[in-house]
Formats: sequence, C-alpha cells, structure tokens
Amino acid sequence: MANVERKNSDLHQETVRLNKFLALAGIGSRRSNDELIRSGAVKVNDRPIHELGTKVDPRSDRVTVHGQQVGMEEKKVYLLFNKPKDCITTVKDERGRTTVLSYVRVKQRIYPVGRLDRNTTGVLLLTNDGELALALTHPRYEIERVYRVVLDRPIEDGDIAKIKKGIKLEDGVVKVLAVEVIPKEKRRKLFISLHEGKNREVRRIFEALDYEVSQLERLAFAGLTASGLKRGEWRKLNQKEVEYLKGLSGKVGSKKGHSGGE
Repeated sequence: MANVERKNSDLHQETVRLNKFLALAGIGSRRSNDELIRSGAVKVNDRPIHELGTKVDPRSDRVTVHGQQVGMEEKKVYLLFNKPKDCITTVKDERGRTTVLSYVRVKQRIYPVGRLDRNTTGVLLLTNDGELALALTHPRYEIERVYRVVLDRPIEDGDIAKIKKGIKLEDGVVKVLAVEVIPKEKRRKLFISLHEGKNREVRRIFEALDYEVSQLERLAFAGLTASGLKRGEWRKLNQKEVEYLKGLSGKVGSKKGHSGGE
C-alpha cells in the first residue's frame, strides 16, 4: 500500500490524509479529490497514488496533480465569516448549492477551517494557511467552540448530567467543557462548549438523548466571535488575532496571551 507516513511528535511533521491536503491546497472537495486519487492523477514524491487513505507530510512531501505541484505558498489571508443558514461549508458544490464562496470573494484560494453543517449558523474561519488550519482542527490543541442550541423540547436535569459526564457516540465519547441552560427560555435553549471537533457532534449529542436540535449557532471559535457582522458578512482578522490563533495552535509562542474576539 502506498502510504507516505512519518512519525513525529511535532505537528509540523505529522501526516494528513491526501484528500484533505488537496482540499486545503484549494484543489477541490475531499470527495472530488478521492476521484482524482483513484484516477492516478495525483503523485506523491513522483510516485502515482491510487489508494484512498494515503497520508502525506505537508512539510516535506512533494505532491503533484496532473504534473503540477500543489502547495500552500500563496500570500496568507485569514478571514472570519458569519455563516448563514442554507450555506455549504465548502468551496465548491457539485449540486450547485450556495457555498461560503458565494459570500466571501478574495483573489486567494481559501478554504474553511473545519466544517459547519448546512443548517448551522455562526462563526467560521477561512484561510489559505493550510498548516494553521490543520493545527486548529487537531485534537491536541483542544480549540474551544461555543454553541447556542435550541431544542424541540425542554431538557431534563438528568440529561444535562449525562452530557457533562460524556456522551458515547459511534466514533467515541464526547466530553463537553460546559453546558448551561439559558434562563427564562423554558429549558429549550442552552449554551454548550466543547473542543472535540467531531463531525456534527453537537447535533449527535442531543440526538443520542432523543432531542432534536431545531437551531444551532456557533457563537465562538478559539475565542473569536462574529460580533459586528450580520449573517453572510465577513472581515479579515487583524494581526493580533492571527498571532493569537498561531499561539493557540502551537505555531508560535504559547497558549497564553490575547483572548481574541472583537
């Protein structure tokens, strides 16, 4: 099996799935990149790759698509987007649905840091800094995400206790940092804070307890909020915010420092 993988404790030397690397390089969605890989159009260190699941080292492996090397050497941009409902968290959709690039238009090839599902609104970071994006979504750095949740029925105290203890999902146990019911909202609205980053984890937490999430908004990511931005609006991060994110992800400094946000 072709698998370009190296073991190293430093994130800069950790491997990432090839389809994700290509997506971060602006080539296409992970699904479309899987088709590229199957077709043999992708080479790693001049070796044709056909097998899905192949991993590469973004710092040292040479990746080409149709003979053209791909990487992340453009001028780096860092954007914060207040994602509206019915917007796909990808740069391209084969079904012609609205994507983040329907709202955010810059000359650089950018991509979302992590994902929000179609009906989830709120804070989303976009960048062409693939190394930082990988770090911010890596479980090691425990990047905090804060959500406002609206349920179909009042939540019970026993279920809040279960959430705090940890909910077992098919891909592992999700432990939250905090959960708080919003006063005077008939126990249907609450805040939840976590740093797992699993796919659809908030919705799946409540589905596991037989609740339906009717509204879900991400209020903050790594301390950054969408304060001052209407739905569908975006802005560039300032230098202090960028340095703060890099510090959180271990790229510079330490986890201490600027608290982020507006």
